[in-house]
Amino acid sequence: MFNSTALADRTILVTGASSGLGRATCVVLSQLGARVIAVGRDEGRLIETAEQLEGNGHLVRPFDLSNVNDIPPWMKSLATDHGPLLGVVHSAGQHLARPLQMLKPDAVQELMQVNVTAGMMLAKGLRQRGVHESPASIVFLSSVMGQVGQAGVSAYCASKGAVDAMTRSLALELAPQGIRVNAVAPGQVETEMLDQQKQTLTAEQFDRIKAMHPLGLGQPEDVAHAIAFLLADTSRWINGTTLTVDGGYTIH
Repeated sequence: MFNSTALADRTILVTGASSGLGRATCVVLSQLGARVIAVGRDEGRLIETAEQLEGNGHLVRPFDLSNVNDIPPWMKSLATDHGPLLGVVHSAGQHLARPLQMLKPDAVQELMQVNVTAGMMLAKGLRQRGVHESPASIVFLSSVMGQVGQAGVSAYCASKGAVDAMTRSLALELAPQGIRVNAVAPGQVETEMLDQQKQTLTAEQFDRIKAMHPLGLGQPEDVAHAIAFLLADTSRWINGTTLTVDGGYTIH
């Protein structure tokens, strides 16, 4: 049974906190008593997120995750100033819908930098002495697109497949240090990213996507609750897994 106080007074860093799943995760974690460090590039939108959080002691920390070399020392500084982290949620990510004939290497590299490399550097940062509690937990945001194919999004699918593989490998490597590593793979969730995707689709194409979700499209809170479960000690024997939260999309 999930203990509603399982995250009380624990510090959790959430990337992509300025909108969508990252913002919803911050809100849910605050409702469970956690102290949230909200991370993103847009300070104004991070402040909007902070205004929605329950409790006190939350922090807003603007940071550009594309500066991957700076991530571990930045996390060390955060822990020095504010104490060790119970966990990290890497919700920041990019989506790229582009057919192969129009795909540019620079776009693929940028996508991988944020979706994969930044996640790996966050894990590297957390494993440093004094940065994490023990036990601690990392949750990556994957996608059902890492498990199934879809025309026109090969680069995005590749990045999320890499997240799943990275999750399994890091789970083995970091377990001796008391750090669990898991991922959540959402289906289509009603966020700003979905609104952007709609602009590239016809109404008929979008209706087909909706029909592939037997339980309908998800809400951000559906994913945020799964993330909270994987952060808490109630999932202490779950490691290296990708939890699919997709309204039934992948059972077709």
